[in-house]
Amino acid sequence: MPVSVLGANRMPLTPCHPAVARKLLATGKAAVLRRFPLTIILKRAVADPKPRPLRLKIDPGSRITGIALVDDATGAISFAAEIEHRGLKIKAALTDRRARRKCRRQRKTRYRKARFLNRNRPAGWLPPSLESRVANVLTWVARLRRLASVGALGLELVKFDTQAMQNPEVSGVAYQQGELAGYEVREYLLEKWRRRCAYCDVENVPLQVEHIDSTSRGGSNRVSNLCLACEPCNRRKGNQPVAVFLAKQPERLKMLLAQAKAPLKDAAAVNATRWALFRRVKASGLPLETGTGARTKFNRKERALPKAHWLDAACVGASTPPALHVSGIRVLAIKAMGWGLRQRCRTDRFGFPKAHVARRKAFLGFQTGDIVRACIPKGKHAGEHLGRVTIRQRPSFQLRGFDVHPKYLTRLQRADGYDYTSTDAFKSEP
Repeated sequence: MPVSVLGANRMPLTPCHPAVARKLLATGKAAVLRRFPLTIILKRAVADPKPRPLRLKIDPGSRITGIALVDDATGAISFAAEIEHRGLKIKAALTDRRARRKCRRQRKTRYRKARFLNRNRPAGWLPPSLESRVANVLTWVARLRRLASVGALGLELVKFDTQAMQNPEVSGVAYQQGELAGYEVREYLLEKWRRRCAYCDVENVPLQVEHIDSTSRGGSNRVSNLCLACEPCNRRKGNQPVAVFLAKQPERLKMLLAQAKAPLKDAAAVNATRWALFRRVKASGLPLETGTGARTKFNRKERALPKAHWLDAACVGASTPPALHVSGIRVLAIKAMGWGLRQRCRTDRFGFPKAHVARRKAFLGFQTGDIVRACIPKGKHAGEHLGRVTIRQRPSFQLRGFDVHPKYLTRLQRADGYDYTSTDAFKSEP
């Protein structure tokens, strides 16, 4: 995986091989600027030709967004990451806060003036759970522009066409008439049914699109009447009513019908943020290419690449090179953690106060979220540990599920609201 290099003036240079980065660090010619993603900065100015511009590609998702830095000329991927959003946690926290405030208002019976629905929201307003998704992506677009020579952007603008899925006969949808036909529906069904057979839960086998109510018995082609089935289950069911086919499995029948009617929640989240993300990314001033989810999946299938969010990002748009070099890529898993709580009075599950939090976010020079290295000389957890630390207002911090004294800690990177893990995606060329 190439290492990002900044010049002495903090301008991005051509990424280097990890072996070259180790040599520069060992000889004192460079220093580590960031650990995640690994970035070094040169200590002296060098004459380096202008680096070749890369294309930063984004595959927005409801829960995970894939990003990749791709060289359009060579097909080399210099950076790949997957951002895990915390939108669901934000929604749950807001729901919990609303319940606690309602309980408190009922306990305190003083008169409150009526609140009328005459408050205005600014244009482009998004709920906090959706705004956080957009903010995560914009944060990493700005960060990667500082660390690499980004010359263009690629964005998957439409993930699911819910109108076409609900009414496949809708006119004017071009991809339904060409070789991308059906990709939108298949991709959505794979996510909705978690890539499992709806009748037997088998995984990692070819799955077929199945009509829950057979079309020969009046069933429609709406997405709410579709599921995924393995070939044996599809053959056994035939055109039987699903209630007859699953007569001996009433619990599975109940779960299947409930899942079939589940709302397009994730699709709605992506569609609600796509134009806000498009406008804000376009405001960067870089050339922006857009593509549909069907085009992304088609590009990935044509290049025989497995399903992964970062690979979907690399395949966004028509500019995708004929061959993508994915050997040796270490994918950075980025998890949004937030910046802590502003709540100073902790409550129990009934909403009554039980503890108060100190009004200090740092202690002994450390802050929750710092990436640290712990060198513990003895005891149950003796050895070297690396991770994200959680502080307390006493010399007993938490790291990877155990307590550690801050005297054994060395900070490697300040808290930035994210947690990081790195994994090898491919060991050889597919």
